[in-house]
Amino acid sequence: MSRSFFSAVLLCGSTCFLASKTSDYLSAHHLPGRPSVSAPATPPKPYGALPSARQQAWHTTEVYGIVHFTPTTFENKEWGYGDADPSVFNPTDFDAEQIVRAAKAGGLRGIILVAKHHDGFALWPTKTTAYNISKSPFRGGKGDLVKEMEQAARKQGLKFGVYCSPWDRNNAAYGTSAYLPIYQAQLKELYANYGELFMSWHDGANGGDGYYGGAREKRSIDNTTYYNWDQTWGITRKMQPMANIFSDIGWDVRWVGNEEGHAAETSWATFTPRPPEGKNVAVPGQANYPQSPMGIRNGEFWMPAECDVPLRKGWFYHPTEAPKTPEALFDLYLKSVGRGAALDLGLAPDTRGQLHADDVAALKTFGDMVQHTFADNLAKGARLTASNTRHNTYAPAKLLDGNRQTYWATTDNVHTPSLEIAFTAPKTFDIISLQEYIPLGQRVEGFTLEAWQDGAWKPLYTGTSIGAKKLVKLDAPVTTTKLRVAITASPVCVALSEVGVYKQRP
Repeated sequence: MSRSFFSAVLLCGSTCFLASKTSDYLSAHHLPGRPSVSAPATPPKPYGALPSARQQAWHTTEVYGIVHFTPTTFENKEWGYGDADPSVFNPTDFDAEQIVRAAKAGGLRGIILVAKHHDGFALWPTKTTAYNISKSPFRGGKGDLVKEMEQAARKQGLKFGVYCSPWDRNNAAYGTSAYLPIYQAQLKELYANYGELFMSWHDGANGGDGYYGGAREKRSIDNTTYYNWDQTWGITRKMQPMANIFSDIGWDVRWVGNEEGHAAETSWATFTPRPPEGKNVAVPGQANYPQSPMGIRNGEFWMPAECDVPLRKGWFYHPTEAPKTPEALFDLYLKSVGRGAALDLGLAPDTRGQLHADDVAALKTFGDMVQHTFADNLAKGARLTASNTRHNTYAPAKLLDGNRQTYWATTDNVHTPSLEIAFTAPKTFDIISLQEYIPLGQRVEGFTLEAWQDGAWKPLYTGTSIGAKKLVKLDAPVTTTKLRVAITASPVCVALSEVGVYKQRP
């Protein structure tokens, strides 16, 4: 992909990047409801790579799910070979609303449907391949599972996205030049017929053994050029401008580098995709994975991480597996959302076409834990005192107004301020939440948390990155009348939008 998006940017330098992001930044930075500022209240200058409007919307989603349900489910496999008869796809009681309601109860704010997995079976009546849902018994051959899932998601107030695998183990044209137009046509159908999408999801599965129209052979491709990602994702940008493109290399959201559901303790939302050693181009399936969990400080692009992990052991339903416990899911929440990333839970309907009762129960308890824990910000009503404040427009009180678009900021020459939170009465807590005002970039590089105990400040935590959200889980609950947040390292003045103090609850 010699003329890829990233290659072009690297060739033209930061000027190209800044030009491509300017309109996104301006539209994101001037949001309805934001107070107008006079000359003395000039906002801080932005720092580094900045999130686009679509990326800012993605950051507010935080937790969503990806649904795997194809003939592979009925074969009790993880990856379908592409040779399953369409008649195999015959759920006894498919219920899109049951799946979406369970996801919503779990606190999920979006659903990504695997509209076509590697087996090549399309869950909508596509014109691009005969290997699709219309050839199955589902709804008497008149069904459209993508439409049912999309409608159920929107009915419940969840965002909707799709994943259409570029690898197709069924298609006879795969591996030849005739396949890419087929794949792009599939994306166009999905982009045109299912409303606004919040994500277009892609992974790095690229060629191997398959059915391929009966050939039953191994087909290899050059993944640096075969899918022409520059052109293919150009279709996404044109038809679904608010859809965040996810893959190993973005463009909007990067893979965190593991399928365990967590980012690194230090987590940067900026990234520069690079090819691995010995390769020439960074593409899905071929990128700098060792840097993915942490990101790259001062990377060229705002490209936050998605932490994808199946609710069970596998992405597809297997009757011998059980879902993760709510406690395990809450821990993953802290290590994904709480590190400025997002948590993408793999949901696997069973052969009925519903989530198993065990999955529903695990999601509900997890969702309740998150809701109950973060419902009561113990810092509400506290007195906030900052060592420095830029202007009344950016006063510390903005940290408790529940509005992401307001923030406390310091003067340009103050990079290491402190903030004291004085409670009206002793408070017991074990989670502290910090959020930066990310339209101005990720700025903080070091901070400490301290509690006032026995007439002195006692250290609680020393951290690095904050970003969109930082959730610090203490080893044990602390009771105090005062909490201090000290920024210890930042290349520019500080801009924090929210602070929260919480006690974990069941």
